[in-house]
Amino acid sequence: MSTSPESAAKPDDETVSVLSHWLAYHIGNEELRVRLQAIGTEGFSAGAAEAVDELLAELNHAEEGSRGELEMLVRETLEAVALG
Repeated sequence: MSTSPESAAKPDDETVSVLSHWLAYHIGNEELRVRLQAIGTEGFSAGAAEAVDELLAELNHAEEGSRGELEMLVRETLEAVALG
């Protein structure tokens, strides 16, 4: 298997991965926010980019450890990004 730049993870794959890690309690709100900002939304469909932006806006105001309302939003974002 190659580790060339061509085989590097695509932004949508990275986003799905980081959202999945949050849902599995492997990362917290702050790490999710930082990683989503670093990945960006370049190349995403309008709906997927909007979902990520909405999630980031909520994460900017969320306390570390709070998950209630965020969980639904993370799942919706995951679906939007995965389906393109």
